[in-house]
Amino acid sequence: MPVERKGLINFAGEDATVIGVDLEVGQFAPEFTARAIDWSLVKGIESTSGKVRIIGSLPSLSTSVCDRETRRFNQEAASLGDEIAILMLSMDLPFTQRNWCAAAGIERVTTLSDYMNGEFGEKYGVLLKDYRVFRRAIFVVGRDDKFVYVEYLPAIGNEPDYDAVLRAARVALG
Repeated sequence: MPVERKGLINFAGEDATVIGVDLEVGQFAPEFTARAIDWSLVKGIESTSGKVRIIGSLPSLSTSVCDRETRRFNQEAASLGDEIAILMLSMDLPFTQRNWCAAAGIERVTTLSDYMNGEFGEKYGVLLKDYRVFRRAIFVVGRDDKFVYVEYLPAIGNEPDYDAVLRAARVALG
């Protein structure tokens, strides 16, 4: 049975129940399966093996903060090269993600949907039980599949520390 926690984050003015535990630097990144924009199943860690990954959890791409965050990482990806993979996950349906990516010109970030079973949400400690959305978090995973950076945001509307995320990714790239 998954761990349920309260007192970590408010959503819609209420104390939200978070499913899963917070992950830490040095731990192995759990494998997860999610849907790509073409509805195919993707193993997030296996499919990006050998690369440094920036993995973000988002409440919804249709919100202003998620929009800004995903666009920013798409823009930054160009300077990071092909040895990095950027995955942004939400509970948005794949066709919603596909339409958003097309409208936003997203080419370097892979959006994945966890709408079916919340596997990523549970394993990464970001699933808000009652609302079936994610709390915002960002992870950098090294080529060895271990976390080199973990940031759980204290409020849904907060943006990650982009400079710290990008610095951790560059260090992991070597």
